[in-house]
Amino acid sequence: MTHPHAPKPVRPPRVVLGWRESVALPDLGLAAVKAKVDTGARSSALHVDQQWRFVEAGAPWVGFRLSPGLGGAARDVVAPVLDEREVTDSGGRRTLRVFLRTTLRLAGIEREIEINLSDRRGMLFPMLLGRTALARAFTVDPARSYLHGRPPQGDAPASPSG
Repeated sequence: MTHPHAPKPVRPPRVVLGWRESVALPDLGLAAVKAKVDTGARSSALHVDQQWRFVEAGAPWVGFRLSPGLGGAARDVVAPVLDEREVTDSGGRRTLRVFLRTTLRLAGIEREIEINLSDRRGMLFPMLLGRTALARAFTVDPARSYLHGRPPQGDAPASPSG
């Protein structure tokens, strides 16, 4: 039990993000990905062109192809599967998606997040950064964008949707 006059623990201030930011996923070899910061989405999603499953040392793994729009030439990446869960998209459609754990680097903060692999072809942002990745470290100012640096130009498909 804490003493009633004991000082409250000091939490570090939360970093303010805009509604869109450039993020790095260094474990996946991605230095700058355009991400829509979406507090309405529980989980984070990353666009992949293809994905396939395999078993390594008795554990489930996923292989996936990252498109040239995510910085450089198309390349294949592999990662251990964390989980498989149903996700409901903004249109109300439920799909079973593979989740993995990876490092997010944003605004000088590095943290482990869960991310699902999705077909976001035709979306303006190849990544959606959901509220579980933001919790306890970030707050969002929806009137601002790219507060922590802009991504390189020409790295996302053109589309009005997000």
